[in-house]
Amino acid sequence: MNQDKEVEPLSRRFGFLIELDKLKSVMRQSPLIDRSRRENSAEHSWHLAMFALVLSDCAKEVDSFHVIKLLLVHDIVEIDAGDHPLHAPGADSASIEQSEQRAAERIFGLLPDDQGRELRKLWMEFEAAETPEAIFAKSLDRLQPLLINTLTGGGTWTENGVNEQQVVERYGPVIARGSPQLWEAARELVGAHFSGDVARRKDD
Repeated sequence: MNQDKEVEPLSRRFGFLIELDKLKSVMRQSPLIDRSRRENSAEHSWHLAMFALVLSDCAKEVDSFHVIKLLLVHDIVEIDAGDHPLHAPGADSASIEQSEQRAAERIFGLLPDDQGRELRKLWMEFEAAETPEAIFAKSLDRLQPLLINTLTGGGTWTENGVNEQQVVERYGPVIARGSPQLWEAARELVGAHFSGDVARRKDD
């Protein structure tokens, strides 16, 4: 009897994990650094978890494992809601939020109730960006595509006609809020990219 009670929750967890495979098919606008193709949302989430593992000492008093958990769940809703690029014109933020809320309810609802509530709470924490861990997680979510763009000839900035001032305004406050140290380093890379120093160094 006890064994039967364990079967249904385990099957639900398997179902959730199988559903997550769909995140590998959600394509983002950001390219891979080798420019062979665009990255998918699953790859993005893994890369960000590694950013947290390696860079957490650049933030003040954050639990790196908690940051990693936030980053691993932060884009799961894109299975239903899709990816919404930072530089997309005319994005309807209210509609996007509603779509993501519905996605969170469905996808996290695949899990046993307690576990589903726990992961959805992590997703909501990331979205609210009020705890030190969520603030830092948000900063890494901005930092990763910034680094990629500086290494791919401008990447999504070039595709969308984004200038240096727009980059500073869209990335700077979020990254600096989580880690002034990381923004200082990133700002130098942005300046070098737009001044052409990166291209000159490659030619040399």
